[in-house]
Amino acid sequence: MQDFLQTNQMNNLLSNKWLILIFRLYIGAVFIYAGVVKIIDPLDFASQIQNYQILPHSTTHFFAILLPWIEIFTGLGLIFGIFVDGSSFIISGMMLIFILAITQALLRGLSIECGCFGKSGSMVGMNTLIRDIFWFSLTVFICFRKNKSFEILPKSV
Repeated sequence: MQDFLQTNQMNNLLSNKWLILIFRLYIGAVFIYAGVVKIIDPLDFASQIQNYQILPHSTTHFFAILLPWIEIFTGLGLIFGIFVDGSSFIISGMMLIFILAITQALLRGLSIECGCFGKSGSMVGMNTLIRDIFWFSLTVFICFRKNKSFEILPKSV
């Protein structure tokens, strides 16, 4: 009986068109803002990527140019209801990568800025990790939503 109630409550959350819309608008705005800030100063963002010491130096400029545009287009997709499935899936994937990058930086004791919002970003820490896990959970709700209200083109495939 308890499992049924929990499943029913989860279905109610996934079916709540207003809650999903709020999640879409919030995550979309976060990603648009993050992308715009990074586009303004791509060299600084490349430096912040390099600080994580994960990628080869030769690839950081490529990602510093590509990633902000992906953030902007997927954020716009969530806000305007265009290709919501694809946008939320891509953002979920990016969030997983960001969570892994932050986790490895914490485990290695790196004292670096997260690079999330350009120069105004915070230092990598547990707060950053918890925030990204929260944002990831919101994107998962969007991915598995039952109600596709307020969407022009929900499917990307």
